[in-house]
Amino acid sequence: MTDNWKGLSEALLLWPGFERGAATLINLSENHTFRIDSPDGGKAILRVHRPGYHSRLAIESELAWMQALRRDTGLFTPRPLAGKDGVLVQEALFLNETRYMVAFAFEEGVEPQVFDDLTPVFRQLGALAAQCHSHVIDWKPPQPFERQVWTEGAILDPDAIWGDWRAAPGVTGPVRSTLDRLDTHLRAQLGTYGMGKDRFGLIHADMRLANLLVSDGVTRLIDFDDCGFCWFGYDFGAAVSFFEDSETVPDLRAAWLEGYCEYRAYGPEHEAMLDAMVMLRRMALLAWTGSHAETDLAQSLHATFAAGTAEMAERYLLTGTIDR
Repeated sequence: MTDNWKGLSEALLLWPGFERGAATLINLSENHTFRIDSPDGGKAILRVHRPGYHSRLAIESELAWMQALRRDTGLFTPRPLAGKDGVLVQEALFLNETRYMVAFAFEEGVEPQVFDDLTPVFRQLGALAAQCHSHVIDWKPPQPFERQVWTEGAILDPDAIWGDWRAAPGVTGPVRSTLDRLDTHLRAQLGTYGMGKDRFGLIHADMRLANLLVSDGVTRLIDFDDCGFCWFGYDFGAAVSFFEDSETVPDLRAAWLEGYCEYRAYGPEHEAMLDAMVMLRRMALLAWTGSHAETDLAQSLHATFAAGTAEMAERYLLTGTIDR
């Protein structure tokens, strides 16, 4: 409850209607995410940002793109709620540190699960990705505008955004050797592929199942916290996060492409890079398991994730595909 999180009760005073709300932690990953239940039955979501990850301008830029997508395309995006001072990004003490905080309107829906039939979800997800990519190609962001740039170096270098994959649990011996070869191979592939406007731009960058809400058969995107500049195909790589080695992935890839191509062309040179994007994302997640070791999700992966990544890498380096 709220009293268990030092400073949260005072922080809730910054928003109208939150003053007597009860906070329940629903996710801890990059940020602490709480559901706020008001005495009148109202609900909202409060995101307490991880210290040192995003600047105020970066958070404001995320919200600006979300609002532009809703306004310009009619797509669903989370609706930020202004504080009593009319400002979307608030600052307050939380666990003895000053944190940025953003509140959002509560939306109904359930997170799809890996054991569900995900084909219709991925068909819709491809369509959503295409509409987002089409929007940013012509969109002129407000200035100044700041979001992370997810290049191969920003993912694979020792000082990468999510940490050094080499320091992740289990990256030793033959696993390290295989992943070193994958690192070199991906850098060469991505360097050849390039960063042209038709393939690289502002994307959601974290379209995994945990960031989807499905209601009445409609899939909607939430949590744009990792949106940044990257290859468009990376949105598919992120979509299969944590089950990249599943036998369902080829069918989900086909469904994603089907949905995507309803709204935007996706030529063979881009389709041929989708498995590279899956492997690039897998390496980002491997780094994340080491740099976010305090989270339950990272801890649950420590015993197997590095070895599983190396197994996928061996197959990819040998055959050019992740498919079993």
